[in-house]
Amino acid sequence: MGLTTATIRDHLDAVAAKDRVVASAIERVGYPTERIRETGYRTLLRTIVGQQVSVAAASSVWRKLEAELGEEMHAHELLARDFDTLRACGLSRQKQGYVRSLCELVDGRELDLENLPQDDEDAIAELTRIKGIGRWSAEIYLLFAEGRPDIWPAGDLAVQAACAKMLELPERPSEKETRALAEKWKPHRGAMAIFTWHAYADPAL
Repeated sequence: MGLTTATIRDHLDAVAAKDRVVASAIERVGYPTERIRETGYRTLLRTIVGQQVSVAAASSVWRKLEAELGEEMHAHELLARDFDTLRACGLSRQKQGYVRSLCELVDGRELDLENLPQDDEDAIAELTRIKGIGRWSAEIYLLFAEGRPDIWPAGDLAVQAACAKMLELPERPSEKETRALAEKWKPHRGAMAIFTWHAYADPAL
């Protein structure tokens, strides 16, 4: 289960108690609310479906897949469909390669999404075995589905932009710089990531 609104608030308060810049930012833009996703295969499948397409297009593909495979969309059911069937649902050749990678790992029990390693980096390594799931997608899953409290997707452009505004930096920091900036926010970097998404487009920041 992802971080709840109450947990996010508690974690941000803990950071703000030690960081006046964060405290000031919270005063200006307020607290974010929870963004919870279900754990498991369907969430990762939906992540792949939504890559590099609009929300409307992704929703259309998802509805077609549900109609074809059933609401549960079991991995073995998807693996049993041929190229043309999945193409008719809106999956390109590349996307089909990605979803088959996920389904093969899940169906073959090589990837247990209910028992990922407790260490965050080890869990990211497990998830990125799936074709089409990079570090960012793995971090988003661990943050919003599993609610891991110290996930920090430093490669996210909105996270970088919000850090630049909040810390009054001359330019958007790189992924490496963004990772270093957040060291002082451990072990609550997950709540800080959610706060940056909440705040980055707010003119009050």
